[in-house]
Amino acid sequence: MGFSAVQRIVGFLIAGSSLMMLPPVLVSMFYQDGTATLFLVSAALLLLTGLLIYFPVRNERRDLRLRHGFLIVVSSWLALVLVGAVPFVLLSSPNLTYIDAVFESMSGLTTTGATIVTDIDALPRAVLYYRQQLQWLGGMGIIVLAVAILPMLRVGGMQLYRAETPGPMKDAKLTPRITETAKALWLIYVGITVTCIFAYWLAGMKMFDAVGHAFSTVAIGGFSTHNDSLAFWNNPTVEVVASIFMAIAGINFALHFTAWRRASAQPYFMDPELKVYASLLFAFAILVSFALYFTGTYDSLVSSFRYGTFQVISAMTTTGFTTAPFHNWTGFLPVLLICIAFIGGCAGSTAGGMKVIRVILLYRQSIREIRLLIHPHAIFPVKIGGQRPSDTVISAVWGFFFLYIANFAVMTILLTATGLDAETAYSAVGACITNLGPALGDAGPNYAGLNNTAKVILCVAMLLGRLEIYTLLGLLTPAFWRD
Repeated sequence: MGFSAVQRIVGFLIAGSSLMMLPPVLVSMFYQDGTATLFLVSAALLLLTGLLIYFPVRNERRDLRLRHGFLIVVSSWLALVLVGAVPFVLLSSPNLTYIDAVFESMSGLTTTGATIVTDIDALPRAVLYYRQQLQWLGGMGIIVLAVAILPMLRVGGMQLYRAETPGPMKDAKLTPRITETAKALWLIYVGITVTCIFAYWLAGMKMFDAVGHAFSTVAIGGFSTHNDSLAFWNNPTVEVVASIFMAIAGINFALHFTAWRRASAQPYFMDPELKVYASLLFAFAILVSFALYFTGTYDSLVSSFRYGTFQVISAMTTTGFTTAPFHNWTGFLPVLLICIAFIGGCAGSTAGGMKVIRVILLYRQSIREIRLLIHPHAIFPVKIGGQRPSDTVISAVWGFFFLYIANFAVMTILLTATGLDAETAYSAVGACITNLGPALGDAGPNYAGLNNTAKVILCVAMLLGRLEIYTLLGLLTPAFWRD
């Protein structure tokens, strides 16, 4: 199996990740909030743990196979989540248990945005920044970042990239070298983030809030620096900026790269997945806005469109920002918002959910099967953008769909077995496996009131959603561990 090669890379990644504790130290020193020592201790623990894992196998040079990539990605995510929880554990106020700290860390790195913190405004500035930074790093993927900047990962980089990158068609590369592909994606990611920071600042946010919310928006995370999320500002301009950048982050980053390289918007208009993505956002926004108006939730059509459109974009891109307590809306709307999160954004974006391209393939394959019932001997090829996906891709999509729904059902049953009501259970699992964040029922305001068993199950759901089922479940099969 070559565990030593896996151990070497995981150790190096953990040691290198100690650097992510340094920006919060600078923030703490600038605002003098007294948490600098907390983050320095966390950095030391990361560095020491990583070196202890890496040093015994530092001379291992075995080439990586695809299964190594899966194991490295899952091991690294789990390690970073567990150690990334240390700053939350060391906090004196709020006093979090380790399970709560792991939940917050997992939610951040998987860009879920589900929180157990009941008073976010009371957190020290450095901790607020750290939460936002976790989401930003997890948005594009720490492993993809590692492939981009660490020369030691150039061998086997494609295996890591395939295990980490979302979407059913993972072999497409933007450049001949996988490290250059990862760098290109991160350059686009950073560029959009910087633009978003200045857009928030111009809209009226202070720079600290602008940086934090840009991190969360472009990563499609949903963490905020305030209890009321974006409703804290009650500013339509801020909401427009957030809506635009959530929608942008939900688009395949390969399209952003292609459009930038060609200096042309044509790639956006040519992409069939983007057309469906935009159409669904528009259709659901119209539906929810009119429903809010006709149910009397808001008195004016303008307010209904303002809050309805924002929540649809936030839900379908699985960002999880809120400008209104949608869990208290009447009728079918709260359930609808949870359901559209299952669709998610485009493949190759930072969004969660099943991805629009998979929904398109599932729909067209289903229509094909209905037509074959009527005309058994006819040929109805499934095409997207004039191209016919391979049977392997279609089979993988159907397998993914089954596993996605099966895991959702099983974890919902497990949550009800812990004592949660059905509404809380299905919405919490749905919000976590899609990486949406906000849920209904007892988990509507936050997840602090849930029992520890439920929190552990939801942590698994978050990781399953972020790594898109196959990467994590593949490790549980006996065939994976056979040489």
